[in-house]
Amino acid sequence: MSEQQASPRVHTRDRDEGVRGTETKAAFKTTELIVYALAVAGVLIAAALVDNNFGADPAWRYVTYLTIGYMISRGLAKSGSRNPKAEGE
Repeated sequence: MSEQQASPRVHTRDRDEGVRGTETKAAFKTTELIVYALAVAGVLIAAALVDNNFGADPAWRYVTYLTIGYMISRGLAKSGSRNPKAEGE
């Protein structure tokens, strides 16, 4: 009986060839957006229900802080990703 040797695998194309789009998910598909929307709703509802010590001005300030935090988190998520579609064009 003769022994058969397996031939080495030959890769004919790169792993990323033909890949379109980005590595990260779209913003509306992430849980970050859901948490952000719930936090904003929570702040605005709390401002409406709590006594006058917590009015509209602090509520919108906190919404602004949440928006800045959300934008930074999305920026950090996208900063490490690559966009093969844009690199090939």
